[in-house]
Amino acid sequence: MDIPEVAFVVLVRLPLKSIARFRSVCKEWKDLIDSDFFRDHFISRNSSSSISWSIIQMQPHKLTLEIVGHHGCKTWGLARSPGSFMSFFVEKAIKKLLVLACTDGLVLLYAEATDETPMYYVGNPFFQVWFRFPLPPFLSLGDLQRLRLHERFRDTGFVTKMQSGIVVSYKVVLLMPHGGTKVGFAIYSSDTGKWENRYVTCPLHHCWFSHRKSIALNRMLHWFSNINSSFMAYDFYEGNVDDGCRIISFPDSGKDDVLRRFRRTFTTSEGSIVYFNEYRENENLTLRVWRLVKYTDGPEEAWQLLWEVSLFSMIELLGIDYFPVVMHPLNSEIIYLWSRNKKGMILFNLRTLALCLHKENEDDSKCMDGCVLSFNRCSEFMEDICGYFFPGLYDDSNHLIFSQYVLPRWLHRLPRPPPT
Repeated sequence: MDIPEVAFVVLVRLPLKSIARFRSVCKEWKDLIDSDFFRDHFISRNSSSSISWSIIQMQPHKLTLEIVGHHGCKTWGLARSPGSFMSFFVEKAIKKLLVLACTDGLVLLYAEATDETPMYYVGNPFFQVWFRFPLPPFLSLGDLQRLRLHERFRDTGFVTKMQSGIVVSYKVVLLMPHGGTKVGFAIYSSDTGKWENRYVTCPLHHCWFSHRKSIALNRMLHWFSNINSSFMAYDFYEGNVDDGCRIISFPDSGKDDVLRRFRRTFTTSEGSIVYFNEYRENENLTLRVWRLVKYTDGPEEAWQLLWEVSLFSMIELLGIDYFPVVMHPLNSEIIYLWSRNKKGMILFNLRTLALCLHKENEDDSKCMDGCVLSFNRCSEFMEDICGYFFPGLYDDSNHLIFSQYVLPRWLHRLPRPPPT
């Protein structure tokens, strides 16, 4: 039967949660919803709408993965936060579970069975679909033991390839340090269902450390360097050995490096890497936000200054006992800061200078992007890690503390490797 035009008009106006359910009504509706025409029309209608997302903590910790959730957004229409869909079912009883990375709505997990068998899973939490992929065949018994003790591979990377808003491929990356100006990657690809080793040149003697996490964006992974003024990036879909790793200096390396208040961290917003920090000059406090526009070592060419905003009004109202968290992943005007004395999350609009304080012990409320904001033991986690942000006399190393788990703008299933 042909789908009436009125059915199309109604379906395309529904949130993704309802559209996913209506795919099972009949074959005709499923074919319509899965069509490129329907998908493109839906994404176009909702291109400026907020979607459900979470602020996740990236440290091995007793607390939950999601510490702040955004739900009730127009695109998805979820009545609860994305983190509540993180239930996990495996064929063996497990005693350890660690979330390694979240990218484009997919999640990478490390699990350890009660018999100490290490296991890796990639999954789509919303559809409750998980795939266990094999460990690298070249791991030694010593490697497996260090894996169980979390001495290796805690910095595992996870990167995806998107086409028309749908994940069509993913790669899991293990760091295999090689020494000198080489770095080794063990890469599992959903396209082949196999592992490969790749040794890539670095322009300088750099290394990664096992307690560091990575950020995935545009088929690339980004890690902090062992040199605190820079980070490294590599394209796992287009890059090759000759291209090597890109070394990117932070925009405040040099004079402003002395004036910055917080240790460096970086996050993502509107499809770009962003970096922000507070600076004091002549008793004036400003917040500067940069966007990475070019992968080059020269900070002047690599970064674009997006915002330079006086913090006088915010500090006058909330005090100075705060530290940076993330930027809104879909709106580079909104920055998230944690206020220790107020024990709440500050949402600061850099264009309008509007402030909004949300506290964990209050009822869920709508935030600046129209989503409902909910907390999950956020205060406890913030108190536990707050000392990291203020550089000590002898320890100015960087770690990735927060990231965003953002649901996609369209339904997509978990890519499967070819059958063996």
